[in-house]
Amino acid sequence: MKLRLFGCALALSVSPLPVFAATPAAAKPNIIFILADDYGIGEVGCYGADNYKTPNIDALARSGTLYTHAYTISLCGPSRAQILTGRYGFRTGGSNQDAVGEISPKKETLIPTVLKPAGYVSTMIGKWSQFSLQPSDFGFDDYLRYAGSGAYWNTQEKVKTYVVNGEKRPLHDKEYMPDLMHRHLVDFMTKHRDRPFYAHYSLSHVHTDILPTPDSAPDSKDHYGDNVRYMDKLVGKLMAELDRLKLREKTLVIFFGDNGTGNGRADRATIGGRPLAGAKGSMLEGGGRVPMIVSWPGAVPAGRVAADLVDSSDFFPTFAELAGAKLPANATIDGRSLVAQIRGEKSGPRTWVFHQLARNWYVRDAGWKLNQAGELFDMSDAPFVEKLVPPGSESPAGLAARQRLAATLAQLNPAGGIPDTGDESGRHAKNVEAKKKKERKK
Repeated sequence: MKLRLFGCALALSVSPLPVFAATPAAAKPNIIFILADDYGIGEVGCYGADNYKTPNIDALARSGTLYTHAYTISLCGPSRAQILTGRYGFRTGGSNQDAVGEISPKKETLIPTVLKPAGYVSTMIGKWSQFSLQPSDFGFDDYLRYAGSGAYWNTQEKVKTYVVNGEKRPLHDKEYMPDLMHRHLVDFMTKHRDRPFYAHYSLSHVHTDILPTPDSAPDSKDHYGDNVRYMDKLVGKLMAELDRLKLREKTLVIFFGDNGTGNGRADRATIGGRPLAGAKGSMLEGGGRVPMIVSWPGAVPAGRVAADLVDSSDFFPTFAELAGAKLPANATIDGRSLVAQIRGEKSGPRTWVFHQLARNWYVRDAGWKLNQAGELFDMSDAPFVEKLVPPGSESPAGLAARQRLAATLAQLNPAGGIPDTGDESGRHAKNVEAKKKKERKK
């Protein structure tokens, strides 16, 4: 059956606890979490993108379940903090880019630390720049990391070197960082193929700088498209390696975006000829609604499209449940396990998601959104349009939504958490100041 997603035909068919119950060792899946950088739904073929072809990501979706309503924070630092801690920014303090660097392993527990007692070995590959210290300080057994974002060639000053398990290494001429990352992951999987592993695979693509890829034609006029195609190629190569290692049926693969399409590229990231409302850094739909594909042959229904709401805090308890691991004591975990949903079972999906960036936040359910200013939005035409409901003009459904979402915000009480002291945009202070200086010179 062909389904229609955001008005476009999609060739996918629908297939017919603080401490979680222990999972037999043989049943514990490997977990590979692929985190694309600045990559929104309008750039993914299987989400109906007009201007991008992603055959390997599309094949991953056909092999599993595509989620249409997956949400995270609209900037990379707060998004990654929420993913790895399972906690909202007002609890961790990680509500802006700079504040994420203040998160300490003495105060916050990340996914690898929870999985380790359950027998998992872990790796972090790629971007780590918002967090302080090294991945190993937060529980990763292995890592390859580079400085900053968008690392590709050693022609970039920030990518002259990279670090592997504490050892600084030079990036040589004609070495392509995404290829090094892929090989590191394959080596890690090969070495640990006989025990459960967790890989946090944080891609370079498609964050700026946008540079030619090894596959770019000398006269290419579309280096951004080249980068999307190369990322898609790497996803296909990873799936082929899992098949070669006979690990495919033992491995849960999740493809996820860390936030929406980067600024300056949203006009091209259309679906059915329509641009999304907002982009990276925005509190609009295009900032935090991201691609999410889940594949695990034999466990996750193939060819399924799910409209369940997903909050990026949900990965933490999901992975813990799959591993039979204990959640941290004396810490509020905001995420809810997705295990039943990803197996295709009917099990009461969450009814709302929460998004906080700096001093702005909202809670959203299937049809409505309420923000920190008390503004109510009708989301019936999202992700393209968010209709502000003028005060006093709410329909009965709107009034009920306001009451429902206001009660959720009152229970969460983000204003009572760790206060955000950064710029209202949530961006790095140095970048905000640089932008102001540039504007003053005009």
